[in-house]
Amino acid sequence: MPLLKLKTSRDFVNGEGGGTTAFGLFILAASLLVGGYAVDVGSVMTARTQLQIAADTAAHAAILTRETKSEGDSIAAARDIALANMPASLFGTVLRDADVKFGQFDPTTGSFIQVAGARDAVWVETRQQADNGNPISTYLLKLVGFTEWNITTQSVFVTYHPTCLREGFVAEKVVDLQSNNSYVNGFCIHSNSYVSLNSNNFFEPGTVVSMPDKNDIELPNSGFKTNIGLQEALHSGSWNIRIVSRIDELIADLAVYGSRQMPEYINSGIAVTLANRNVGQEHLIPGRLHRFTCSGGAALTIKQNVIMDRVVMLTNCKVKFEQGVVLTDAVVATTDTSAQSVTSAASLQVGRNDNCAVGGGAQIVTLGSMSFPSDLQIYGGQLLAVQNIEFSANANGIQGAAVVAGGLISGTSNMEMGFCGTGMENNFHAEYFKLVY
Repeated sequence: MPLLKLKTSRDFVNGEGGGTTAFGLFILAASLLVGGYAVDVGSVMTARTQLQIAADTAAHAAILTRETKSEGDSIAAARDIALANMPASLFGTVLRDADVKFGQFDPTTGSFIQVAGARDAVWVETRQQADNGNPISTYLLKLVGFTEWNITTQSVFVTYHPTCLREGFVAEKVVDLQSNNSYVNGFCIHSNSYVSLNSNNFFEPGTVVSMPDKNDIELPNSGFKTNIGLQEALHSGSWNIRIVSRIDELIADLAVYGSRQMPEYINSGIAVTLANRNVGQEHLIPGRLHRFTCSGGAALTIKQNVIMDRVVMLTNCKVKFEQGVVLTDAVVATTDTSAQSVTSAASLQVGRNDNCAVGGGAQIVTLGSMSFPSDLQIYGGQLLAVQNIEFSANANGIQGAAVVAGGLISGTSNMEMGFCGTGMENNFHAEYFKLVY
């Protein structure tokens, strides 16, 4: 049996046995550090995404609620949505009331400006931070002394009004237009069903004709040849026409002095109750709300050549305009739901003929349908119906026309419709919302 050789101290110092074990410990430590970083970064990215979703949904809830309610109600709606996404029992308070602000957004600079009482935009910030008492804890990075992440996310939503709803023909059902009509740059025709056209229509560059599938457009055999500019104007798309579903609420708000829907030219909270259903010039008082209640299906008649200026007329009657009536800074609204809810003789003028100047617009609103004969003139005016809107030849809307129907829109021939951009400040709108930040 061989003798074992005893190692001297020099042998121990110079020996290389076990070196890989020490190196392995360094590799293990580095691997744990890198792996810990990866685990913790993945965790914080997941947390950031969840926090951003909470901010976006809270901002959307706030701006949607702000459309009709107070800032306090809107902040509460944002807080409720944030809590639903990230319960305080698990995440702490990610959204404080002070971190919901209303104001205006400048798309040029990308900046948000807080403005008291504003409805145009909302800014929301959600946070998980040490000074908020809810930082995101690390896992393996604690081994190197890094114990928490501080994360903040922001979201900004703004309101807007689609161009077609500001000036154009918009209908839930078919938009049926005939021949020899001209549409000027900026004017829009939209149906959530399809658009039907006849021949010899002209669409200036910049006009829009849209429906869910542009291939559904209905044309005569002559097709695009006799509808100059139509092919370039065609687009596919559909929207929720929100204003139609809010007409009931809109009319109710018009009855309340000082409400958001009440025009500024109404300067008295004392309503005028009309004595009979035949309205002459002598019955109208500028700056006042006028009311009349029908029974038995009778119509409220606006007599020939009456100028309705700076008045609001609310009724449950059918409304009939005699020939030559003019509406300037005026609203006529009825809760009548019949197929002939609003009718007129020839030459009804909706809005002041003022070359798109500020003010002077007018609105006719009904829960039923509207029907107009020839020479309907719209200057910065709006026709808004839950059901159908029909008009005959020679309609003129070259200075701003907004025609919106929950049913169909039917127009005949020899129309000229253009885009104004101003002079329609009192038209009724439902807000649309988009995320900008």
